Amino acid sequence: MTIPLTARVLVADDHPIVRKGAQRVLDAQPDLRVVAEAADGAAAVERVGEGDIDLAILDVAMPRASGLEAAREIARRYPETRTLILSMHDDEEYLFEALAAGAAGYVLKTSVDRDLVGACRAVLRGEPFLYPSGVRAIVREHLERARRGETARIDPLTPRERQIVALIAQARTNEEIAAELGISPKTVGRHRANVLDKLGMHDRVQLTRYAVRRGLIEP
Repeated sequence: MTIPLTARVLVADDHPIVRKGAQRVLDAQPDLRVVAEAADGAAAVERVGEGDIDLAILDVAMPRASGLEAAREIARRYPETRTLILSMHDDEEYLFEALAAGAAGYVLKTSVDRDLVGACRAVLRGEPFLYPSGVRAIVREHLERARRGETARIDPLTPRERQIVALIAQARTNEEIAAELGISPKTVGRHRANVLDKLGMHDRVQLTRYAVRRGLIEP
């Protein structure tokens, strides 16, 4: 990917104040310009599909599709567009999942003013960007697993899928889950089918056992 003189950026977050804050930071730079916004992950993927987006900045938790789901879809369908995850979660698991989804960087919302511009430039150069404790987490993960003779393991489920598994394990219906998460029952059903396929399971009983083992619900 050739680095553009002025990179065209999409900012996706369900909170307008976050989108405007990111735009304020980026538009102050001569080489970065926010040309599009999206309020959910599905809209972000659609907008990238329209073209002219060099970098998509995606919030982790959004309606319709999470930032991780959007990053995965963009990486699959539009590999020339870089993705950067913006998150409030200083959490190793979210970090590993972001990288597994194809994101080239992970920036904490608490550090936007300090890190966002540098992260965008690094990602556009084809370099990864991680916040300092994220780098330490990855090094620690690999060292610990290397000592045990294991390969690095990434949870196959996204954060949204774990939410849904936890609610399924509590005997909630698709309609109840949809209402709680602000998505459609059809989307819940699609997530449920994806989870069963990923885990090689067939019914709610197996999902409940998984949820207990993973600590998603109390036994």
